[in-house]
Amino acid sequence: MKKAPILIAAFILGSFAVGGVGLVAVTHELTDTKIAENQRAAMMAKLEAIVPEGRMSNDPLQDRIEVSDPSLLGAPVTEVYRVRDKDEPVALILKPVVPDGYAGPINLLVSVLHDGTLGGVRVISHHETPGLGDKIEERKDDWIIEQFNGRSLGEPPLELWQVKRDGGVFDQFTGATITPRSVVNAVKGTLLFVQQQGDALYTKPATGQADGNPAPAPVPAPIPAAAASGETSAQAQPEEASGLQAIQEPAQGQGQEKARAEAEPRAKAAVEAA
Repeated sequence: MKKAPILIAAFILGSFAVGGVGLVAVTHELTDTKIAENQRAAMMAKLEAIVPEGRMSNDPLQDRIEVSDPSLLGAPVTEVYRVRDKDEPVALILKPVVPDGYAGPINLLVSVLHDGTLGGVRVISHHETPGLGDKIEERKDDWIIEQFNGRSLGEPPLELWQVKRDGGVFDQFTGATITPRSVVNAVKGTLLFVQQQGDALYTKPATGQADGNPAPAPVPAPIPAAAASGETSAQAQPEEASGLQAIQEPAQGQGQEKARAEAEPRAKAAVEAA
């Protein structure tokens, strides 16, 4: 049987396989880059929509920190984007989570201006009921714009940061109260967090910098007893070695004396024989 046709076929199939894998890899790389660029552009558009126009001279996606206050922000770790006009603080844009939405968590963008007022609130993602709870999206309803723009913890007073059904000033949806109630509470919690932290949120080093302060490092586990004893043994090795040497030296001396003692009679016998 001739091997040449088989080898040629194998070579052709291998070439197609290598070429296909290379094409997929290149396409994947180009697609990932494009997707990342589109995601960045979309996020920048959302950020620019909730800060004063013309007041963003930095890149807030790079000037970013991470904070933790689950009770007020709804998640173990929350991203915060800082907006600056040269060296002047303009706004903090936080990404709190509404954990108690009607159909699941709701992810928000909340812009808090440097004077404590809201620059705007936007919904990033949600699972609320279409036609009812999904009115929190600005593209479907003006509710989230009309209810929050320009508000602060003093306007209205803190006790009135509730939907009207609960005695507050914020509108709820017809047939859907849980969603707006949860969003109002989340925005209020975000304002409280910013008020408590103050300008420290602007001065904290950005996440990823050499002197930055990202998420706290995990607390190291206690050193096991075996590891601790191992460390002690390692430190004691020089002393143990010197002790072993001291033991070996007398032993070597005793062996030499014994050898001399055994050699003397043999030497005497040899002399006598001579």
